Amino acid sequence: PPWALATIVLVSGLLVFSCCFCFYRKHCRRRLGKKSQAQAQVHLQEVKELGRSYIDKVQPEVEELEPSLSGPGQQAAEKHALGRLQYSLDYDFQSGQLLVGILEAEGLAALDLGGSSDPYVRVYLLPDKRRRYETKVHRQTLNPHFGETFTFKVPYVELGGRVLVMAVYDFDRFSRNDAIGEARVPMSSVDLGRPVQAWLEVQVAPREEQEKLGDICFSLRYVPTAGKLTVIVLEAKNLKKMDVGGLSDPYVKVHLLQGGKKVRKKKTTIKKNTLNPYYNEAFSFEVPCDQVQKVQVELTVLDYDKLGKNEAIGRVAVGAAVGGAGLRHWADMLANPRRPIAQWHSLRPPDRVRLLPAP
Repeated sequence: PPWALATIVLVSGLLVFSCCFCFYRKHCRRRLGKKSQAQAQVHLQEVKELGRSYIDKVQPEVEELEPSLSGPGQQAAEKHALGRLQYSLDYDFQSGQLLVGILEAEGLAALDLGGSSDPYVRVYLLPDKRRRYETKVHRQTLNPHFGETFTFKVPYVELGGRVLVMAVYDFDRFSRNDAIGEARVPMSSVDLGRPVQAWLEVQVAPREEQEKLGDICFSLRYVPTAGKLTVIVLEAKNLKKMDVGGLSDPYVKVHLLQGGKKVRKKKTTIKKNTLNPYYNEAFSFEVPCDQVQKVQVELTVLDYDKLGKNEAIGRVAVGAAVGGAGLRHWADMLANPRRPIAQWHSLRPPDRVRLLPAP
């Protein structure tokens, strides 16, 4: 009958249409899957290259950990000549600025196992140690050419009581930097009526005692495809005694900063009556790939006080714009996406942690 033929044709058409639709959807999903996988590979590669570029540019920050002044390298430096440093001085009487040039060094002591050093120079005017400048690190050389100039704004009447210190260090990426030596210039002995350029012998640096605040170990893990940054606070040791009984009740605040502003905050549990707390607590933040260069992570160790205000023991920061050990840790994380990278950091006074805007 005609109605049966019409029904058969309609059902056949629906079956053919369904088969075509299913085939099309499956094909589209496969293409989308390949596309997303390709994008994930691109993100991974970009982040790896970014991490490697940071590692290549790692420089010690202005307020890096104080270098170790003992050990085989330092003993060898004391027995032999430490080298000499060429510098320049000029004073701008109109603007009241002292221009200090770090030109070059030669014959520096070799503190690395390979018979070389990675020297850089820290420059400051005593008695003010807070305002410091540092040259770039020069790799594998005992005769570096720096060619850098730094400016100190100091009234001329106060300049006679200052002492210019040019301290030479050997940079070490994985441990404390070793002090090669330093050269000092009492400004009262310098005639600034004309530019000065001279050589000075590098002398053994006097040991500087610094208050120990303790160390903290944490790991960083970044997954570019998910845009997820995970900070795992592992443990701390040798924390500063904050309570009357000689102990502390430490906990850790973890801040995510963007543009110097705190945008996210997490905190660990409080560990009672200990200077060596163990946490192993993880915190995650959403950080897209295009924002990973613009954020920093700051960890603050505080002593909990039930009656008064919680007091900060010390802080440490990591990020692309932090410098020093903080930049090294961040670069290692980016160079190894999806892998947790753990590292110890020495705590620094809260008022000395400065976060700069990311480039």
